[in-house]
Amino acid sequence: MWSIYDELISGIPDSVRVQDYVVGTNWSCVTADCGAGVSYTLTGGKKTKSAGDLRGAPLKEAAKLAKSWDFRQATIGVAALNAWYGRPEHLDEMGAKLEEPKATPLSSSSEELTEEQRSRRPRDVEAFAFWKPEVEGFQLANGRPARVVVVGHFPHVETMMEYCDLTVLERNCKNVVDTPDPACEYVLPDADFAFMTGVTLINKTMPRLLQIAKGARVAVVGPSAVASPVLFANGVELIAGRCVVDPDQAMFCCAAGEPFKSSLRSFVLEI
Repeated sequence: MWSIYDELISGIPDSVRVQDYVVGTNWSCVTADCGAGVSYTLTGGKKTKSAGDLRGAPLKEAAKLAKSWDFRQATIGVAALNAWYGRPEHLDEMGAKLEEPKATPLSSSSEELTEEQRSRRPRDVEAFAFWKPEVEGFQLANGRPARVVVVGHFPHVETMMEYCDLTVLERNCKNVVDTPDPACEYVLPDADFAFMTGVTLINKTMPRLLQIAKGARVAVVGPSAVASPVLFANGVELIAGRCVVDPDQAMFCCAAGEPFKSSLRSFVLEI
């Protein structure tokens, strides 16, 4: 069950060091020699002693905290993983489609964009819209709506009910579309499409969720999603996350509880 974590951690060079980090109320950030990464701040889990001051420590050591059952420590670990795997140059090597900077004519007509801009512009930076044509087309090909399971209640996820058979798995059900997350064992084996938050890497549910969703097309989404081929090797077909392009601003936003705005850029990776 730890193989995903061990492979992600082993891919970080020993020479890369942590520069600074912050655990914010909503989001956390780790900066390192190679760049910066963010993660949703998850609380709870096992109560453990502090990991100590990680500034100057190898980034790989900080990333090992992703295996901690103290979810606050695991938050730091996943942010450390994203500091390495979320580097823009790494995403470029993997062929990621990046959201254009706000200063570029992203909202202009396609005729006004250069060929390079068109090739790098995602159909939509959100995975739900990225796969919408496939989900909608499923009914035409199979005579029934696609069974879609979303792990985590994302904003406006209920709009998917218009074109699929939707189940939203949520720890704390607050909406009529929510189903308690232990239902994963019952609904994921029959899913056609599954979207799971990157937080599943923090709370350690990702390995099992990937096992029972083997019959589905799986996407991992959100700022906590780690952009690594390791996820593709374990059944994920789409990763839609965020990379840090302004570490100082991202650190401030995490510490102050402010929106990330232009400090992050969306990316989509698909195999």
